[in-house]
Amino acid sequence: MPAPGADALVTGRRLALAIGARRHALFRRLAMAGKGDPNDIAVAGMCATWATGGGALPQWMGLPPAMFRKMLRHHFGAAGKEIGGGRIGASPDRYNEIADLRDLLLKHRAQRVPSERWLVEMIATGCMGPDHLWSDLGLMSRPELSRLMGLNFPCLADQNVHNMRWKRFLYKKLCESEGWYICRAPTCQECSEYTVCYAPHDA
Repeated sequence: MPAPGADALVTGRRLALAIGARRHALFRRLAMAGKGDPNDIAVAGMCATWATGGGALPQWMGLPPAMFRKMLRHHFGAAGKEIGGGRIGASPDRYNEIADLRDLLLKHRAQRVPSERWLVEMIATGCMGPDHLWSDLGLMSRPELSRLMGLNFPCLADQNVHNMRWKRFLYKKLCESEGWYICRAPTCQECSEYTVCYAPHDA
């Protein structure tokens, strides 16, 4: 006789595998339709994760509807039409927070490709998620996010010399820009939450 909950566990694993397969198939279709923007692959991964229920981005991936559709056309042409705009919106009480993060990112964008502007919106909104930023955005790993930040916000990324986790790093820069210094430790190395803020260098 199966252990209590065993059937539910098997069902959950099968569902996770099915979702993962759907995400991978959608990612491949979008990646192959890429139009040559250096962010095509990363955006394809984010879109595939979001469209299959992963990540933490809200309705339209945090973009205004018209901007969302423009982003899909720019990166994937007609292939982007299979991506809908479902899910609920971001919590209204955090709109000011998103706006502050947006301003920070806009000041540091590389200004090389149009997709930087859409990434600003998605990253700022992704910071409202409960997990690591790379996961909330629908990326597959932290190094993938680090490459994205280095490509699109190089001046900002260059300041993260100690490999601070990206969400915490952005909030740290935001606090510094506003003259807020919330952390009470004299240096990061002496803080009891050092491992919470900083990722291992091989992560």
